[in-house]
Amino acid sequence: MNLSDLATRTAAHWDDDIVARLTDYIRIPAKSPHFDRDWAAHGHIDRVVRDAQAWVRAQPVRGLAVETVRLPGRTPVLFFEVPASGSAHPGTVLLYGHLDKQPEMTGWREDLGAWQPKLEDGRLYGRGGADDGYAVYASLAALAALQAQGAAHARCVGLVETCEESGSYDLPAYLDALAPRLGDVDFVVGLDSGCGDYERLWVTTSLRGLAAGTLAVQVLTEGVHSGYASGVVPSSFRIARALLDRLEDAATGRILPQAFHAPIPEERVRQARACAAILGATVGKQFPFAGATQPMVHDRAEAELGRTWRPALSVTGADGLPPIASAGNVLRPGTALKLSLRLPPPVDGVQATQALKALLEAEPPHGARVSFEPDQGATGWNAPPTAPWLEDAVQSASRAFYGQPAAAMGEGGTIPFMGMLGKSFPRAQFLITGVLGPKSNAHGPNEFLDVPYAKKLTACVAAVLAAHAGPR
Repeated sequence: MNLSDLATRTAAHWDDDIVARLTDYIRIPAKSPHFDRDWAAHGHIDRVVRDAQAWVRAQPVRGLAVETVRLPGRTPVLFFEVPASGSAHPGTVLLYGHLDKQPEMTGWREDLGAWQPKLEDGRLYGRGGADDGYAVYASLAALAALQAQGAAHARCVGLVETCEESGSYDLPAYLDALAPRLGDVDFVVGLDSGCGDYERLWVTTSLRGLAAGTLAVQVLTEGVHSGYASGVVPSSFRIARALLDRLEDAATGRILPQAFHAPIPEERVRQARACAAILGATVGKQFPFAGATQPMVHDRAEAELGRTWRPALSVTGADGLPPIASAGNVLRPGTALKLSLRLPPPVDGVQATQALKALLEAEPPHGARVSFEPDQGATGWNAPPTAPWLEDAVQSASRAFYGQPAAAMGEGGTIPFMGMLGKSFPRAQFLITGVLGPKSNAHGPNEFLDVPYAKKLTACVAAVLAAHAGPR
């Protein structure tokens, strides 16, 4: 295989076609069903699937077949299949991506916006391009580059879902329905993850789970003048704080109940140390800290483990709190907080969500009306031991296209499909990677895709697919 030609072809595919397709994709507010309950009526998800299907069908890949699969009452998936070409290996590769998006979020730069794509200094700004609308395009570009050289690849199937940002709750049904067509999957390529820097190929070895829901505290049926009621009527905000103190040490951020913790394998500790050594001072400093804000920990390896293996709580939204400009002297009737508790990879997400509900609802202070309504419980994922052929292929590809050895790290986010695929294909090897590097800010303002990095990543995927097709 001519690696120089492979790099040139994949880069040209991006420049001549993929960047334009992603620019169009970013303009479409294809928010995940969790954030757009009327997604079917709005039609945005259907449109991005239709656009992607039309593009896939036009690709110069021999034997390619593509269709949109719809199960009643569920979000659609895009399914494609490419027969093996000269492969010495009988297995099947599953290429995964998703096309649904997170909502807009506030704080975008004045000249940017979630649905306003802009290419600037090699970065394509806008919601969803990097997380991970590019995946289906990069996957087909990799296969097209291999076939242009006559290089071998195994049978490949693609599964592109549209409710990943809502927890992939429709995916198990599609895995069951498509099982006969998926076949004997022994290698999974997922392009929905991140990278520690833009200098090498990064392999994701673990993902945290998630227990999420809304904590609601109600003390009155309507607001009352604070001068009249305060000192008698308990504050719903104070009660919410007290309930959160059961879960989190406010001084350190440590999650208190042991049920939400798990031992960290020594291999992951070693990888965190290696990752910290590679990234150096950027660990813990890649975030846009305000003023003199400091990281929770300063040891780089501990920071990496805190981000990928330890539980952590975020309050991601609130109801019952009026904007400051319209906040009168009223003791509010209630407070509701959206909670997102990240879990260590082995902790069962459903059980953790039930435990969180029990913890928060038990014996409410002052007898207040307290409820915790879960909306997502997802188990994380810990990669199986890497096969020698995959380790060799990953290292060779990274050196060939980035000029640096590959590296491995855990990710702090939750990709529920990984646990699902791990159970469905227990013999499979996994290459989980992605373009979400420093400051790319998935789910937040100013999200971007680093196009030069994505071009090289596409070439790496092609090279690893060729290695998978070779003799063991």
